[in-house]
Amino acid sequence: MARELQGRVALVTGAGRNIGRAVALALADAGAAVVVNAKSSHAEIEAVAAEIGAASLAVLADVTDPAAVERMAALTLERFGRLDILVNNAAVRAVEPLGRIDLARWREVTGVILDGAWLCASSFLEPLRSSGAGAIVNIGGMSAHTGAAGRPHVVAAKAGLAGLTRALAHDLAPHGVTVNCVVPGLIDTVRGESSGERSGHEGRRETLLARRGTPREVAAAVRFLAGPGARYITGQSLHVNGGAFLA
Repeated sequence: MARELQGRVALVTGAGRNIGRAVALALADAGAAVVVNAKSSHAEIEAVAAEIGAASLAVLADVTDPAAVERMAALTLERFGRLDILVNNAAVRAVEPLGRIDLARWREVTGVILDGAWLCASSFLEPLRSSGAGAIVNIGGMSAHTGAAGRPHVVAAKAGLAGLTRALAHDLAPHGVTVNCVVPGLIDTVRGESSGERSGHEGRRETLLARRGTPREVAAAVRFLAGPGARYITGQSLHVNGGAFLA
C-alpha cells in the first residue's frame, strides 16, 4: 500500500483541522499531491500544506460560492494539471435549539455540506472523468442514519450527501469514477478555534469498542476508498464508528 497514490492529485475541503487535516496528510503519505482547502482559516491550511511539503497547494475558497469553487478548480489545474481524488469534507457541525434555526441558518448549514459537495463535484467533473481512476469520497455523519436532537439542518444535509453519493455513483460509473461516503461516528475532534471543546452531540451513545475514534482512523478509510484496492467499490457508505451504529 505504500505510496499507492503516487502521481495522483487530491483536493480535500475543510482540511485545516480534525478529520480534513488527517485526510490530507493520509493522502499525501500515500503519495498524492494535495490541495488543502478551507473557507477562512488561512493559517491552518498553510500549516497543513507545510506538513505535506512541495506537493501541496493551500487554497481559501467558500464551497458555497460557485465562483470561488471555479477559481479553486482553475488554480488546481494550473498547478497540477489534473485532479483524481475529491474529498468533500467541509461542514458546519452545529448544535442549536430547533426554535432558533431560521431559514437563513438552515441554508447556511445545508449549503456548506450538500451544496458545497455538489459544486465541487460539478467543477471538477471533467478532470475526474479524465483521470482513469477518479474517486469522490464524501464525508457523511452518523446522525444522518440515527437522527440527533438540535441538528435538523446537519442531519438533513448529511442524509442528502448519502443520497448524492449513490446518484453520482450511477452517473460517473461509465467514466470509471467511484463515489463513496465515509460516515464517521464518535470521533475525538476539537470544535472551535481554541476552546478545546470536544464534539459531543451524541455523548450518551456508547461504542462497542468502548472508546472514541480518531481522525486518523477516518482518514484511513478515505485513503482506502481513494486507492487502487477500492476500484470495485462505488455508491457505498462505509461506517467508521466503533460499533456505535451497526449499518
